[in-house]
Amino acid sequence: MKAAVLVFPGSNCDRDMAVALHQAGADVTMVWHKDDRIPEGTDLVAVPGGFSFGDYLRCGAIAANAPICSALRAHAERGGYVLGVCNGFQILTETGLLPGVLMRNARLTFLCRTERLTVATTDSPFTARYKDGQGIDIPIAHHDGNYQADPETLARLEGEARIAFTYAANPNGSVRDIAGILSENRRILGMMPHPERAADAALGGQDGALLFAALTAQLADA
Repeated sequence: MKAAVLVFPGSNCDRDMAVALHQAGADVTMVWHKDDRIPEGTDLVAVPGGFSFGDYLRCGAIAANAPICSALRAHAERGGYVLGVCNGFQILTETGLLPGVLMRNARLTFLCRTERLTVATTDSPFTARYKDGQGIDIPIAHHDGNYQADPETLARLEGEARIAFTYAANPNGSVRDIAGILSENRRILGMMPHPERAADAALGGQDGALLFAALTAQLADA
């Protein structure tokens, strides 16, 4: 499985993402935001966390207009897989690849701690190795992780089982406790918590490793 990790000025989880993917068996390439193409044969594009372009304007808004994001959209439109984590999730909403918006946390504070998530669906390449309703512990680190969407979008997400993860105890005000959502074709996942920070027992947890294992297994069999 070939993966590309996008890198923007201010990205700070790009190496963590690359390491987690590599440990799961992926061949990983780092791709700079000024590039205008994704390497040929790439199966998965990962958009990592951080503070792209200093989070000026809206978080992810400038990054969404970087040259590489045109290639990201084209990759997604032809059925490629995409994983956006934290700032990556914000970028995916700004590009229109996922619905909704990430707003300032309800208490207007930066949150950095481990949160218990509930696996809301296993019907995706990202969550296939979890169990429905399973509780997992994944770190968060964000100031703008409050997911919001209009009632029609929320009804569609729930009706199509596209909510991937929810918070067991909502830390940021996200509507319906949403921590991560899927695209219509279930090949794009955006989530605020950081599975790449919970993919190695030596770093305090492995609950995120199952996400990367499921994804690489899916793409290896494709």
